[in-house]
Amino acid sequence: MHMPDGSVREAYQGYNDWLEQQDQGWMRRKAFEAESFFRKTGITFNVYGEDDAEERLIPFDQVPRIITGGEWRKLSRGIEQRVRALNAFMHDLYHRQEIIRSGRLPERLFRDNAAWLPQMVGFTPPGGVYTHIVGIDLVRTGPDEFMVLEDNARTPSGVSYMLENRETMMAMFPELFSKVKVCDVSDYPRKLAKSLAACAPEGVEGNPSIAVLTPGIYNSAYYEHAFLADQMGAELVEGSDLRVIDGKVHMRTTVGFKPVDVIYRRVDDEFLDPLTFNPSSVLGVPGIMDVYRAGNVTIANAPGTGVADDKAIYSFMPEIVEFYTGEKPLLPNVETFRCADPDALKYVLDNLAELVVKEVHGSGGYGMLIGPTASRKEIAEFRHKLEARPENYIAQPTLSLSTCPIFTKKGLAPRHVDLRPFVLCSPEGVTITPGGLTRVALKKGSLVVNSSQGGGTKDSWVLDD
Repeated sequence: MHMPDGSVREAYQGYNDWLEQQDQGWMRRKAFEAESFFRKTGITFNVYGEDDAEERLIPFDQVPRIITGGEWRKLSRGIEQRVRALNAFMHDLYHRQEIIRSGRLPERLFRDNAAWLPQMVGFTPPGGVYTHIVGIDLVRTGPDEFMVLEDNARTPSGVSYMLENRETMMAMFPELFSKVKVCDVSDYPRKLAKSLAACAPEGVEGNPSIAVLTPGIYNSAYYEHAFLADQMGAELVEGSDLRVIDGKVHMRTTVGFKPVDVIYRRVDDEFLDPLTFNPSSVLGVPGIMDVYRAGNVTIANAPGTGVADDKAIYSFMPEIVEFYTGEKPLLPNVETFRCADPDALKYVLDNLAELVVKEVHGSGGYGMLIGPTASRKEIAEFRHKLEARPENYIAQPTLSLSTCPIFTKKGLAPRHVDLRPFVLCSPEGVTITPGGLTRVALKKGSLVVNSSQGGGTKDSWVLDD
């Protein structure tokens, strides 16, 4: 929010002018008001593996993260370039594998990858779209430098918090939005529905029927599944609500079964079809993959896109972007050491105390080591894991992440943040919602922003200039 000399950054000028006029006690009361709002609305998540396994609120901070319009336009170009490359990569990986033939990508990265599905080989999804909804995790490392920390092309979550954060801010501080012009995000559900409808199979007449497939109420993101279905005007279904009839997927309704054209699935590949994948799954739909491969239903995101979430694949993204676009990446990767490489492994083992080490298939902040804050015991334990299965890990330098202010009992204080913009892809083009989900590490000095690890969220503003 402030420059090193104490002056206010351009993006925060309007907000700072407003904030200086507010009473600190009133602002503190607003923080409690926000918590009450989230609790009444039911915006919660579950933490797997916890003994109490209770639903929790994601802490919300009322100081927005603000990006100028110029910064956003630059970011958007880089995000679109990356997402188009990801989709082209998915198509190539399940068809001719030109990138592997060229020597740019080692074959072992997908040969030993559980997220790569042989059932998708030779099949092109309706409209040629694999990655219908993508979340690109960004970190800011300098005044004019953003880097990609992670790609989320399987089932990116968090968009409901982006929408509810904005709604909460507008309810609490309506006058603020008349002083500062902020790009709207409320039309995301409408754009999502339109984008999914554009990906419907050929031959669908009229408005395509869309359903959101959820694993059920015990899933950590169930609130989001229900929220998006409601906002889109789509049906929220579980696997038991769907059935394959005459070569098409149908859903149970009060007047019998009706066909479904597009399924926005929030069920993992493994559980999607017990006849094709895990035979003990009760979350999916028996025979849905046959219908899908016959071109009679769209599944978003396409099965098998989890390959793009792999952190070893991530390390090759600069090569992937250049291979499919013919351009240098506009958004750089974080320097990444592939522990499967003997020289990289030696460097990582020699410098564990300074690096961040992550599981290749890990997510949610689990299974990682943050060297600078780890104990000697934790480093020693991780050393054994690395030596036993080096191919299961990548390592990155500890970044000097940017900070944004949060509102504490003692006033404003800096905390580290990242940003997850949400991207929609269809045959009609790429749509990027201005802003996204800002996650914030609420613990002083912490670099872990995941909600499962104690992080919170803030409203993300892109100035409408």
